[in-house]
Amino acid sequence: MKRASEHAIRTARGLRGFRLRPALFAVFVGLALVAAVESVALVSVASAESRIKDITRIEGVRENDLIGYGLVVGLKGTGDSSGAMFTVQSVANMLMKFGVKVSPDEMRVKNVAAVMVTAKLPPFARVGDRLDVVVSSLGDARSLEGGTLLLTPLLGADEKMYAAAQGVVSLGGGAGSSTARQKTHPTVATIPEGATVERELEEAISGAENGKITLSLSQPDFATADRIAKAICARLGDGTAKALDAGAVEVRVPAGYAGDPVGLVALIGEIPVTADVPARVVFNERTGTVVIGGNVRVLPAVVSHGSLRVQISSSVDGGSASTARDEGSPSTSRDKGGPDATAAGTVFDVSSMDTVDALVSSLNAVGATPRDIIAILQALKACGALLAEIEVL
Repeated sequence: MKRASEHAIRTARGLRGFRLRPALFAVFVGLALVAAVESVALVSVASAESRIKDITRIEGVRENDLIGYGLVVGLKGTGDSSGAMFTVQSVANMLMKFGVKVSPDEMRVKNVAAVMVTAKLPPFARVGDRLDVVVSSLGDARSLEGGTLLLTPLLGADEKMYAAAQGVVSLGGGAGSSTARQKTHPTVATIPEGATVERELEEAISGAENGKITLSLSQPDFATADRIAKAICARLGDGTAKALDAGAVEVRVPAGYAGDPVGLVALIGEIPVTADVPARVVFNERTGTVVIGGNVRVLPAVVSHGSLRVQISSSVDGGSASTARDEGSPSTSRDKGGPDATAAGTVFDVSSMDTVDALVSSLNAVGATPRDIIAILQALKACGALLAEIEVL
C-alpha cells in the first residue's frame, strides 16, 4: 500500500499539465482499468481536503466589476489612426475642458489610443484602497507600450463612480525585442494598483441580522454540501447547519456569536472538509495544455484517429501502456493486455500504477498534437469510455 501511495503521489504531480509537441505518429496504448481506479482513488482522497473558506463564499459578500473609458497618451506613433473618430473626438473634448479649442478635422492622434479600463472592486474595500486595472485598446492602435493612462472614472453597474484610475501602463515581460521569443498582446496592458477607491459599497453579511448565514459553494456538489453541514454541526453543535441544496449551506448563528458574525465566519472558515472533486479533463488547445483530474477513469475501448490508433484494454496481471509507430502493419496485443509493437515501432513501457498519466504521456511521447489529444479523448468520452467531464478553454 505504501508503494501504491508513492505511485499515486507521483501520478498527481505528473497530471498538473502536459506540453504537447507538434508531430504525428501512430500510437498503441494498453492500460489496466483496475490499477487505474486504485491509483486515482488514492490521489483524489489525498488532495481534496480544504478549509471551508477556500471552497465557499458568504452569501451577500462578492466583488463587483468596474468599467471606464479613457485615453492612453505618450505612445511612440503606435496609437489610433485618424480613422478612429471616437479617439479624435475624445481628445478634442478633453482639450476643451482645459480651455483649448481644436477642430477634430485638424487633429492627428498617432500618439493617443482610446481604451476601456476594467477593474474588480473587492468586498469591504475602503476609500483609498488601491486596485489593479486592465487597459484594453478600443481602436486600431498597434501597441500601448510606454503609454500613460489619463485620469479615468470607473463606474459600477449602477453607473456610479467607485474608483478612479491613472498611471503608466505595463505590458509585462516580452515586450522588447530582446525577448522576442516571448509572445505578448501589445494592445492589452495593466496598471498594478493603478486605481484608487473613491466610494465604498454598503455590504453586510446577508441574513446575519436574522440569525442565519448562508454559505455558497464555489463548485456546487451535493456530497460536499452535506459534508460541510456535518462538519459545522460537529464543531458548533447538532442542528447548527443544514444543506439547502448542492450549492448552499445555511448556518444558524449560535447564541454565543449573536453579536459577532465576523468571529463566527472566521471559525467556520477554518474547519477542514474533504471536497468531492469532479472527474474532469480540461483542454487548452491554444497553449497545448491538458489537465486531468484525479477521479478520471478510462474503460476498455479502441479509437482510430487518422494515423493514430489507441487501444485501452483491461488486464489480469496488471497493465502497461505502450506506443508504436504504425507503418501499415497491424498492431496486436497479447491475451493479458500486453501490447506487441511492429518491428519498426518504438515501444515505451509505463508502470501499471501510472495508468492515467500513461494515456496522455504516451500520446505526448510520440508527438501527437493538441488537436489529436483532444479528438481522441473526446471520442473516448462520446463512446462512454472516458468517465469524466470535458471542458475546452
